[in-house]
Amino acid sequence: MNAHLSPLDRLKTLVGPDGWSDDPDRLHPKLVEWRERWMGSTPLLLLPRTTDEVSAIVRLCQEAGVAIVPQGGVTGLVGGQIPKGEVLLSTERLNHIREVAPDDDVMVVEAGVTLQRAQEAAAEANRFFPLSLAAEGTATIGGNISTNAGGTAVLRYGTMRDLVLGIEAVLPSGEVFHGLKRLRKDNTGYDLKQLLIGAEGTLGVVTAAALKLFPVLADRAVATVALKSPADAITLLHRAKAESGGAVEAFELMNALGVSFAETHMGLKPPIEGAPPWIALIEMASAEPGLAGRAMERLLTSALEDDLITDAVVAQSAAQAKAMWAVREGQSGAQKPEGAAWKHDISVPVSQVATFIATASAAVERLRPGARIVAFGHVGDGNIHYDVLRPQGSDEDAFAAMRDQGAKVVHDIAVGLGGSISAEHGLGSMKTAEALTYKTPVEVETMRAIRKALDPKRIMNPRVLF
Repeated sequence: MNAHLSPLDRLKTLVGPDGWSDDPDRLHPKLVEWRERWMGSTPLLLLPRTTDEVSAIVRLCQEAGVAIVPQGGVTGLVGGQIPKGEVLLSTERLNHIREVAPDDDVMVVEAGVTLQRAQEAAAEANRFFPLSLAAEGTATIGGNISTNAGGTAVLRYGTMRDLVLGIEAVLPSGEVFHGLKRLRKDNTGYDLKQLLIGAEGTLGVVTAAALKLFPVLADRAVATVALKSPADAITLLHRAKAESGGAVEAFELMNALGVSFAETHMGLKPPIEGAPPWIALIEMASAEPGLAGRAMERLLTSALEDDLITDAVVAQSAAQAKAMWAVREGQSGAQKPEGAAWKHDISVPVSQVATFIATASAAVERLRPGARIVAFGHVGDGNIHYDVLRPQGSDEDAFAAMRDQGAKVVHDIAVGLGGSISAEHGLGSMKTAEALTYKTPVEVETMRAIRKALDPKRIMNPRVLF
């Protein structure tokens, strides 16, 4: 390659004429976070087709000291995928299902495969890939791995960290980590793939993964219930797990305001009439015909008798179940027309969920009287999306200017209850600096040492993590 060319021109030559773009129209969708909170810039979009091309790109960038931001489906909510002058490396053309192996309950897919397509590929082999989230039609496997995505089925199947058996990745040196193992047991030293899961592209570019598959559980029961309080939801959760013998796959909580926004702004019919203060969405699944339905019936009957719930609706068809889920999945999008919001993705021990919501809501009211709270999320694993919306009629810019102050109030409470300021979205550029106030010096220095060892020039997503 001509050494007299600039690093950017060398990158263009490396990937060929169809492997890059600097066209503003082509770049724009990749430079805007979907809530439009972050707007980025890049001198060059790279579109590699193979792991070898990714390797060559990273090696050249390492030698030239050119920073890279890896990007998947652009669905992240903390700004980690938005470049600020770095070269942008998109995995959109690394989009092959390499293998589905039902006998091993494993699927090997490339990083640019969307989550929905991975689910469909598993289903075609009569298997089930359980990760599920609202953006699954756009979110990619590489992004899910890099942020350790959670979703709605963590209660039963765990996060992405629990669903990955092996990883192929290009390290900051340009070397390829050939770690596509499909073993459930491999006790031969450090589990290097776990360093890459949740690393937000700071330790390399994930190019493919071996994912766990599960049996298809055809017997399902979905219900929504009306509750008086989050504390009652926690009691109901534990009863549901005991009643079903472990068949609970999802247990989601929503408050009345969030449900009303889904109706007003997205035209979604509330799953329960009467605007109860809290609604839980419960899904059970079993391989034994009728078991999930019987367990759900027992649960709801006893909960009604004990005044633990005030109403319940059981889905009578797949379409009705889908409509119930649409309200839950629309919670974030339905807030957008309401204007400025302080968004929080926290986790606390399940036993502390009700305490967190009550304490945080009181603190927010003291900080900004009249602020509106939309609290929803994965109560089954302690992950609450706690969103604070501006008071009706108030100034958007003034409210947005208080975002960092509001985050400190909310995050102090979560951490004080033994929780985390990021449950499933990562730190990105949004929370990296803030996280330093909650991490211990030992944690920070250990992470910095790992990063420095792998990426001494800090070219990989340089503004993210420590």
